[in-house]
Amino acid sequence: MQLQFIGCGDAFGSGGRFNTCFHVTGKRANFLIDCGASSLVALKRAGIDRNGVDLILITHFHADHFGGIPFFILDAQFFAKRTRPLTIAGPRGLTDWYIRAMETAFPGSSKTKQKFELSLIELAPGQVWRRENIEVLPALVRHGPPDVPFHAYRVSVEDRIIAYTGDTEWTETLIEIGRDADLFIAESYFYEKNAPLHLSYKTLAEKLPLIRPKRVVLTHMNDDMLARKEGVEFERAEDGKTIVL
Repeated sequence: MQLQFIGCGDAFGSGGRFNTCFHVTGKRANFLIDCGASSLVALKRAGIDRNGVDLILITHFHADHFGGIPFFILDAQFFAKRTRPLTIAGPRGLTDWYIRAMETAFPGSSKTKQKFELSLIELAPGQVWRRENIEVLPALVRHGPPDVPFHAYRVSVEDRIIAYTGDTEWTETLIEIGRDADLFIAESYFYEKNAPLHLSYKTLAEKLPLIRPKRVVLTHMNDDMLARKEGVEFERAEDGKTIVL
């Protein structure tokens, strides 16, 4: 099994990086975690067969994590000629946000009938969702208004556990999401600034002994964090970087 960082950048293209999109493949698994606005470009650049992707798992509805959905769907319909089913799963409100995103990007597109089966699944925090050989445990994190859900995920697939913080300030829910995971992908937006709604490297490093993941990779870094060459002991994501699990 492997995970490839198709995009690992923040919302503002820091370091010239693509928006968040991770591609997980295994013996039978083939899915994306997040699909930011630039993801279709990044997927094509990486030579990924988009028709092979069965599931897109969304952490939240900000454009750098969700804004690539309209492009992915319309490419699947008109150019990739997709026929196999596709599932998009994410926080409560996914169905409404899907329509809003499609209509904002391409007015009228939400009413287009696809030539493939499209399922939109809204996930409940704290409840495991199962799909074939994948188990997904969502947890609420803090990245915006409390009435809008933002998720971190613990994904069990083919005897491996991938945990991802999504975008969030520190919250205790990250401990169980990431505990003993084979791979813990963590936002590290700032180096030491404790800004609301985002996780800093210093806070993460302080809390990691509570989580004890087997491998940590930092993602969603701004220019301040990217410029740090010293004092960072964990791996950093790069667009195109592949992790073998």
